[in-house]
Amino acid sequence: MAGERALEVEDLTLAWDGQVVVRDVSLGVSEGEMVCLVGRSGCGKTTLFHGLAGLTTPESGRVLLHGEDVTGKPGRISYMLQKDLLLPQRTIIDNACLPLLLGGTSKRDARAKAEPLFERFGLSGTERSYPNQLSGGMRQRAALLRTYLMDNDVVLMDEPFSALDALTRRDMRGWFLSMVSDLGISCVLITHDVDEAVEMADRIVVMRGRPNEDEPSTLVGEVTIEAPREQRADWLLTPESLDVKRRVLGLLG
Repeated sequence: MAGERALEVEDLTLAWDGQVVVRDVSLGVSEGEMVCLVGRSGCGKTTLFHGLAGLTTPESGRVLLHGEDVTGKPGRISYMLQKDLLLPQRTIIDNACLPLLLGGTSKRDARAKAEPLFERFGLSGTERSYPNQLSGGMRQRAALLRTYLMDNDVVLMDEPFSALDALTRRDMRGWFLSMVSDLGISCVLITHDVDEAVEMADRIVVMRGRPNEDEPSTLVGEVTIEAPREQRADWLLTPESLDVKRRVLGLLG
C-alpha cells in the first residue's frame, strides 16, 4: 500500500527484566495501512508494542511518528489492549471521554466532542449506559472510540477481538475495517489467528524467536495482500488467499 510513512521503526531492541527479548526490529507503516503482526505466544509481540507505545525505553533503535522521534514518549501513539478496560462505575460516554479529561478538557466539552461520534461508532443510545449493560462487541466499540479520542492517527491493537465469540468477532472485523478506512487510521494489529490476519491486513509481518530460550525475537518476513479491503470477502474464497496463508504459516515455522 503506497503512501507517506506514518510510523517508522528503526532497529529496535527491547529487554525485559535484564534479558533482551526483541532484537533489531525495523518496520514501516504507511498512512492508512493495516498491518497485522503474527507470531507464536510468548515471542515478544506485546513487548514490541510496549516499545512502540513508549511504555518501555528500548536498549537501542528509535520510533518515528510522521518523522518525529517519539522513542520512549508515551501517549504519542494510541494503544488499545486486548481487554476493553472500561471503568464499571462510569457511563459509556464518560469512559469514552477519559483521554480528553486526562488531557485537561472539561467534562462538558469532552462530552460535546464525544457525543456526535456515538452514531458513527454504532453506539447510539448507549451514552448513559454502564459497561455491564453492553455486549462484548459493543464494549469493544466503546473502547475503540476511547482510543480514537486520544487524537492519534496511528493505533496499536493487541488482539482486540480475541475475547469475542466467533460470530461477533467476524462482524467486528468487518466493521472495524470500514472504520479504519473512513477515519484514515494507520494500524498495527497483533493476532494469533492467521485467518484473521489474511482477512484484515494490507500486509502481514511475522515475528519469530524464543526469548525464554535466550533467542531474541525479530521480524522474519512479510506478505503483502493485493486484494482491496472492499473485495476481501470474495477474495478469501480464492486460491490466492490460500497461498497467502501458506506463505505466512511457512514464515512462522
